[in-house]
Amino acid sequence: MSNRVIPLTCSGHTRPVVDLQFSPINPGGKYFLISACKDGNPMLRDGMTGDWIGTFQGHKGAVWSARLSNDAARAVTGSADFSAKVWDTVTGQELHSFSHNHIVRSADFNKDGSRILTGGKEKKLRIFDLYRPDAPPLEATDHEDTIKAVVWDEDRHLVMSAGDDSTVRLWDLRTMRSTCVITCSDPVSTLTKSPDGQYITWAAGKKANFWKIDGPVEATKSLTLEQNTSSVSLHPDHKKFVAGSADDLWVRICDFDTGKVSDVYKGHHGPIHTVSYSPDGEIYATGSEDGTIRLWQTNPSKCYGLWQKSVPIN
Repeated sequence: MSNRVIPLTCSGHTRPVVDLQFSPINPGGKYFLISACKDGNPMLRDGMTGDWIGTFQGHKGAVWSARLSNDAARAVTGSADFSAKVWDTVTGQELHSFSHNHIVRSADFNKDGSRILTGGKEKKLRIFDLYRPDAPPLEATDHEDTIKAVVWDEDRHLVMSAGDDSTVRLWDLRTMRSTCVITCSDPVSTLTKSPDGQYITWAAGKKANFWKIDGPVEATKSLTLEQNTSSVSLHPDHKKFVAGSADDLWVRICDFDTGKVSDVYKGHHGPIHTVSYSPDGEIYATGSEDGTIRLWQTNPSKCYGLWQKSVPIN
């Protein structure tokens, strides 16, 4: 008999949750989860349990993007208040605020957390140096519509961006010029790096796309799903991925080779905007229009975090 999957519900947000990210596992064996929400209050949680740690207060508009540095000591958020902010995750203090001329839809850190990358309604990429916060940012323009997502891959001197112009663009950090354009059939809703850093994944229309970074872009795997896909996340074992859709309430687990749906779960009361596997692959998080985050076990038969199995009493 299969085990019933009972998600943990993380409450606290008051409007739709639009972005989630897990940190890498730290030397103490812990990891964290950050969420962006239209309520303007990004939150930090214990990644394994979903327990609330703190709220970053200071934005005056919806927060569309939230990312943690690799050591989880800093957070960066992008907002409808035309700013990107950098935060101390221990104190919750705002460290930097970078003004833009329009809504910031996405932000990310470089490898050592010393610089941030932003994109949004201005159709422009910007790189800010946190050691020289008053210096003019590096800029790049080629997108023809809103940039919805950005990813930094410093090991290959690349940044990536995607958006409503139905393209994914690769940029050489040394020249800030676009070196490759991947044309999609639909606007790209999300673009993320897999937890193990080996794949770049993006969702566009009904297609889930996976590019293994050490291989050619032409070898990108593109799987057509039955539903419009808002977000995808690849499991660290590269055998399955989780997909969310803005069209219904279901969380789908799909086979990485075929795209076939292997499991379907319902827990949210609104469409799912964002999904992410934890760095160890034991759980995945989903964020929804209903204002909640839910944590789901990959293997419900295991004891993990707050999922503890009852022991029969003789």
